[in-house]
Amino acid sequence: MALDITGKIIQILPSTTGTSKAGKDWVKQEFIVETQEAYPKKICIGLMGEKVQELKKYTTGNEVKVSLNIESREYQGKWYTNINAWRIEPGSASGAPTGQSANNEENFGSQETSEPSYSQESSTDDLPF
Repeated sequence: MALDITGKIIQILPSTTGTSKAGKDWVKQEFIVETQEAYPKKICIGLMGEKVQELKKYTTGNEVKVSLNIESREYQGKWYTNINAWRIEPGSASGAPTGQSANNEENFGSQETSEPSYSQESSTDDLPF
């Protein structure tokens, strides 16, 4: 499942490194994004490998647009979910990192996601969700 979210970086966690069973070194870094909506959500997003360097362009407080994949896997009867970013870019002119253009569409292309539209007219009940 691929999604795009926009929000503000509220925390950048320390990177984690290790070596795989195949003997290859790996690096992972997670950061927390708070969405900008009526009921803001905090989402922990991970970056792996070379993508960790992209995060170094941003600081806490920057608004970003993150393209990510959500994946779950089972291990010994329990399910674990990962949210992994495959692209991170400025979310607006005020969130652009120093020395970066706020419009990176020529570098990355634009990708729109469709979100369902909910209106009170189409709803048959009065639940807010």
